[in-house]
Amino acid sequence: MHMTHRSNEFGQPIGEAVPHWTPRPLPSDAPIIGRYCRLEKINADKHAAALFAVLGQAVDYRDWTYLPYESFKVEADYISWARENEKRRDPLHFAVIVDGRPLGTLAHMRIDADNGVIEVGHIMFSPTLQRTRAATEAVYLMMRRAFDELGYRRHEWKCDALNLKSRRAAERFGYTFEGIFRQAIIYKGRS
Repeated sequence: MHMTHRSNEFGQPIGEAVPHWTPRPLPSDAPIIGRYCRLEKINADKHAAALFAVLGQAVDYRDWTYLPYESFKVEADYISWARENEKRRDPLHFAVIVDGRPLGTLAHMRIDADNGVIEVGHIMFSPTLQRTRAATEAVYLMMRRAFDELGYRRHEWKCDALNLKSRRAAERFGYTFEGIFRQAIIYKGRS
């Protein structure tokens, strides 16, 4: 990648000017409507039981391996998780609704409005949603809100470096691999 640089009065290379930059607004929890799906802020009463049922259709719990929490084996625990997360602004969780049914979740997270950087994460798509037009559109809708509606400069997808399924998905969605943050976080008792 070739980058052009300006120089300061000391001859040091400096980044391009961003003369009219102002901090960006925080993302709203308003629904995001697409052609194949609709994103609604997660609501325990409205979405949790149906999400628990559809996420439980997976043949095993491998899709939970790289999330910061374990899979939910009891509906009441998932409902509690949804109730706790419906109150949060970061991460800001959305249910992915297809044909009136919630089929997965994803979130805006690590929201840095001052620098115009936002991440998509906590992606949990049911087997019914995975690798569909609606799944692709759900990620696109998050990008569209960040870039087109809010004017963010950067939309990130981070995952455990060992999570090849997520890394491949990020590439399919158009993200560019930029490197590995070594020893960046500890979750589930591992680095």
